[in-house]
Amino acid sequence: MIQLPGGEVAGRAVWQGRDLSNSTAWIRSLSDRERQGLRAELERVRHADLRAIDRSDFTAPASFEGIREELFNGRGFAVLRGLDIDGLSTEDAARLFWGLGLHFGKPLPQNSKGHLLGHVKDLGLSADDPSVRLYQTNERQHYHTDSCDIVALMCLQKARRGGLSSLASSWSAYNEMFTRDPDLAAALFEPIWTDHRGEHPPGSTPWFSIPIFSWHRGKLIAMYQRRYIESAQRFPGVPRLGDRQKRAMDLLDQVLEEIGFHMAFEPGDIQFVHNHQILHDRTAFEDDPQRPRHLLRLWLCPERGWELPPVFAERYGNVTAGDRGGIRIPGLPVAASYLP
Repeated sequence: MIQLPGGEVAGRAVWQGRDLSNSTAWIRSLSDRERQGLRAELERVRHADLRAIDRSDFTAPASFEGIREELFNGRGFAVLRGLDIDGLSTEDAARLFWGLGLHFGKPLPQNSKGHLLGHVKDLGLSADDPSVRLYQTNERQHYHTDSCDIVALMCLQKARRGGLSSLASSWSAYNEMFTRDPDLAAALFEPIWTDHRGEHPPGSTPWFSIPIFSWHRGKLIAMYQRRYIESAQRFPGVPRLGDRQKRAMDLLDQVLEEIGFHMAFEPGDIQFVHNHQILHDRTAFEDDPQRPRHLLRLWLCPERGWELPPVFAERYGNVTAGDRGGIRIPGLPVAASYLP
């Protein structure tokens, strides 16, 4: 039986971009002492393989506890600013990012190659290819969610032009839709089919079915990637999208454009996003050929997280906090490479 919120939702997870455009409340800045301490800790693991680095190798800055609270009980995102990566190699920056990320959760495989450390970089590919992930292109991503609890991004090099990070509250998006067209808002709680894009276990269907919005334990939980929903239509076994579903996604996309918040990354910034209540996007960008845009990414599974509805198990493997999410392919070897 489909459960609906029964009206508008409320709480700190409800916000709009215009509320944050002149605010820095979402930024947590490292102190000089914290920066120096992290660089000193890096020296101890400078030659270590990423997977040999433990959470205890890096001290969590005092601001981390506030970030956790913001992710799970607040607006759903925060940026850690002031990390000194000037002069660091990609390998050493990755070690810092990895060590800090471990304080939020266990890294998960992000693709069918088992990569635990993702490289968000234009590889000259096109998203028109169903086997290509959008983070491998310079194209706009459009608002979507990933298959994990927390998404963390670290900026190594920003683009010459564009490449802004865009975030939107799914709670605010639902409220706007409910106000404008309750029937289309309700349509988002009905199952819809999404393409695995080739990242599924052998013998299973190359698609999965899950609502865009779920109401569970008093929380609104989102899972959305329209490009993947539309590409699932290439499979004969997938039901055809109906007019009501298309209009509901059209309205959702329109609302997300209206309420989104855009930020520019600086080298050393680490953005943490609670994936279940925030949809994220990236504007198209143009690179400096000598210094191409390069972000590092972690998909993190915390030991404690929101309870998820059973339907998420089809994509997440299971819904047990601390052991869910990522690309689940039996026997998949995992790796953490310093190269894209």
